[in-house]
Amino acid sequence: MGDAMRRKKHWNELTTGQKASVFLSSAVQLSLLLAALADLRKRPAAQINGPKPAWAVGSFISFFGPIAYFLFGRKKVGQPSAFGQSR
Repeated sequence: MGDAMRRKKHWNELTTGQKASVFLSSAVQLSLLLAALADLRKRPAAQINGPKPAWAVGSFISFFGPIAYFLFGRKKVGQPSAFGQSR
C-alpha cells in the first residue's frame, strides 16, 4: 500500500539536486528531439528507412524516439558495400 498511497511531490518540495536532474534530462530530451526533427527535415526521403512522418511522430516519444531514429531511421549512405564499392 505504501507505493500506491505515495503522494506526488510538488516542484517546491524537490531538492536542488532533483530540480537540476529534471532540468538536465529535459534539456537532453529536447536537444535529441530538435536534432532528430532537423535531420528529418533536411534529409531526402530516399535516405530514410520508412516514412518521414512516422519518424517525426516517433521522435516525440521520450528519449527513445530520437535515439531510435538516429540508430535505425537513417539509411547508411556512402559506406562501402560488401564488394568494396560505395553506394
